[in-house]
Amino acid sequence: MKKIVLVLGLLTVFSKFLGLVRDIMLSYFYGASSVTDAYLISLTIPVTAFSIIGTGIATSYIPMYTKISKERSKELADNYTNNVASFVIIACTVIVIIVLAFAEPIVKIFASGFEGETLKLTTNFTKISIFGIYFSGLIYVFSSYLQVKNKFFVTALMIIPYNLVAIISIMLSSFNITILAIGSVVSFAAQLFFIIPFVVKKGFKFNFRFNPSDDYLKKMIYLSLPVIIGASVDQVNILIDRTMASQVMVGGISALNYASRFNGVVQGIFVTSISTVMYPIISKMATEDNIDGLKKTLSQAIIGISLLVIPATMGIMSFVEPIVKLLFGRGSFDSHAVTLTSSALFFYSIGITWFGFREILSRAFYSLQDTKTPMINATIAMGINIILNILLSKYLGIGGIALASSISGILCAVLLFISLRKKIGSFNIKIISISFIKILCASAAMVIIAKISFRYLTRYNSDNLSLSISIIIGGLIYSILIYIMKIEDLNSIIDSIKIKFKKKNNETL
Repeated sequence: MKKIVLVLGLLTVFSKFLGLVRDIMLSYFYGASSVTDAYLISLTIPVTAFSIIGTGIATSYIPMYTKISKERSKELADNYTNNVASFVIIACTVIVIIVLAFAEPIVKIFASGFEGETLKLTTNFTKISIFGIYFSGLIYVFSSYLQVKNKFFVTALMIIPYNLVAIISIMLSSFNITILAIGSVVSFAAQLFFIIPFVVKKGFKFNFRFNPSDDYLKKMIYLSLPVIIGASVDQVNILIDRTMASQVMVGGISALNYASRFNGVVQGIFVTSISTVMYPIISKMATEDNIDGLKKTLSQAIIGISLLVIPATMGIMSFVEPIVKLLFGRGSFDSHAVTLTSSALFFYSIGITWFGFREILSRAFYSLQDTKTPMINATIAMGINIILNILLSKYLGIGGIALASSISGILCAVLLFISLRKKIGSFNIKIISISFIKILCASAAMVIIAKISFRYLTRYNSDNLSLSISIIIGGLIYSILIYIMKIEDLNSIIDSIKIKFKKKNNETL
């Protein structure tokens, strides 16, 4: 598992780097403006419209496919996949019709502060971008299919064609702004067409075969409903954040987007890589009633996330403005946009580690076919987020909206910890806590040394070069400290590397 996570992490680094380049290009051409606000909301609407359903399907699909394959046959499991894909196409068609018929009122729901030309532009963008859900819907199904077949690398790489097309469309939009919306649809199409050959290679043949009376489909939908509600809670949080931002100031949505996207890079590189590999493994363990194995894998995943995300989080919070200037501070991205985005990024970063914990813990519940508990906890967190959004945005503006999301994310993760422990018993909480404290100490020392280095280097070099060198110095210090402190999961990784190295030497001799 650890070798796969490492390779998957490297692939994700590259794909997330392209995603960051996409956002940098967007900030260069349009900054934090009404155009970027319109574009981002037009993307939010189709993503929200289907990701709610798609997340539920993808989450319930993997345990169900594994169960059918084990108890029945691969042929029946593939038939089940065809039925799910057909159901997705029908659901997408219904959503497209609704959005086309009520585009402007829907836009007003997602961004109540939009008026005039911004509202008109967003509505036109939305009528085009909504067709992308056909492709994104099927991506949910077929990427889950490939994960069951242990084709993790393909699903990690599929974001690359998406980002490449998106980057090109942003550049071409300087000639015609409508290309921004068209590019979003083509980006999803490129992603789907990238993975189809790999799906076919595994022996799967798609046939439109919708059977609403199929017992497996019914059970999947039943299991998906709590996940769908839980996912809708997350989407409602995003909706609330962006609606509040549209009321606070022009460019507020863009600032939140740039900040959350950068945090998403950290999440994608470290958290998604671990959770993607972990989920099929613990789903199989749950099917085989191997709870001890599930606990061990879960513990390793939590420590792994802490090991990677905590230092990244503390580094972001300590160098937030230089990081924003390094990534986005050019073109139309002026000093006002830097200030807005820095504030949002700082407060979003407070909760990033806990968002990772929430992802891992939710997957543990889903593997046990308990989709209700994450839904309930997410609903509680949403209520907290709404209240805090209203209160904190009055005092901290865009930063308050980001802080509200972080606090609600922390609360949700804590509730999931408590609920899971009640369900499966203790899963090495003591070891996790000790490792967590060691990582915090090592990260604090890393930040102190990196800050001292940055202040010294800026006397002789540019801020960007000084920041880059300081990050490298901090990373080296952190690596040395966690090795000296003997972090539990790090030791097992090093031991496995030593064993493999010895085996290769023996084979060579």
